[in-house]
Amino acid sequence: MVLSRLFRKPAPAPAAPPPEVPAGVRVYAIGDIHGRLDCLDELLAAIDRDSAGFSGEIRLIFLGDLIDRGPDSRGVVERAMTLAAAPPRCDFIKGNHEELLLHAAQGERSALTVFHRVGGRETMLSYGADPGDYDACDFEQLAELIRRLVPADHLAFLDSFGDGVALGDYRFVHAGMRPGVPFEEQQASDLRWIRREFLNFEGSFDGVIVHGHTISEAPEFRHNRIGIDTGAFATGRLTALVLEGPEQRILESHGPTGSY
Repeated sequence: MVLSRLFRKPAPAPAAPPPEVPAGVRVYAIGDIHGRLDCLDELLAAIDRDSAGFSGEIRLIFLGDLIDRGPDSRGVVERAMTLAAAPPRCDFIKGNHEELLLHAAQGERSALTVFHRVGGRETMLSYGADPGDYDACDFEQLAELIRRLVPADHLAFLDSFGDGVALGDYRFVHAGMRPGVPFEEQQASDLRWIRREFLNFEGSFDGVIVHGHTISEAPEFRHNRIGIDTGAFATGRLTALVLEGPEQRILESHGPTGSY
């Protein structure tokens, strides 16, 4: 009897309860759009159908990178501004591409260099830039082109985006979080740019992190994070994560693939 107690295996620890959003709330978290207005419109129509008849609070959370790479960044920004002005509630999180455009408009040389390299040309063409004029720009001229063609209210709208959203057991950010740092103490640069240290971390964060920024073939569901950037600018698949209580499911657009 004593020996059996000595060698008895400890009981397994009880499973942690699944993460939840507050009761009566349904969240649609939308991944990186990157200028694909066609995908955004298709996904929003799917959200309208999905939410029809739901009597609680609907919240749309955009995870950032509305612009660059795809063909219609201006159209996406205008659509987002329209959404922001009417129900349901929309939260917009600033991505690294919004940050780049804003800094480039201020003439920051490093931002102008990266902006051009990661799809800024497509953004400026959507705002009416002549391809030849764009290609002939030096950095000072590019900054002036941005200030001349991108309406001030568009820049102000993008600059109004937040760093992240905390809701229930979830934390919504663009890129990820620095391990070991509480959500409220995260640096904006990490929230918009972090990759390897976040993606490779196997421990727990301050909540389950819902993020974009890093493209995956399909949404990534991990115990500590959910990645929903499915490369819409090239694949035509714009992903929304739907959260209600403990439920997690996916809606996606199925637009044409692109070569942007």
